[in-house]
Amino acid sequence: MTETKDSLSFKRLKMQCRRGMLELDVLLEPFLAEVYLTLEEEDKQRFVNLLALEDQDLFPWFMQSAVPEDPDHARIVNIILTRVQPENYRA
Repeated sequence: MTETKDSLSFKRLKMQCRRGMLELDVLLEPFLAEVYLTLEEEDKQRFVNLLALEDQDLFPWFMQSAVPEDPDHARIVNIILTRVQPENYRA
């Protein structure tokens, strides 16, 4: 079954992208809306796994003050930062 923006699993992911920190919302929500469906299945699973983590774990990674030790987390964080990083954070 192909996942679409109207599918139940996508809607669940959309809810999980709404975090307690605005800084995470502005990265995760656009990534889901604009990029997620184009990812390889392995990267989709990495994103799902990332959403299960706590905001305090994600925040330093997305603010680029720390790098995830787990290579799967590091890969998806890098993909997200590269694809939807707000203009004022781009190098």
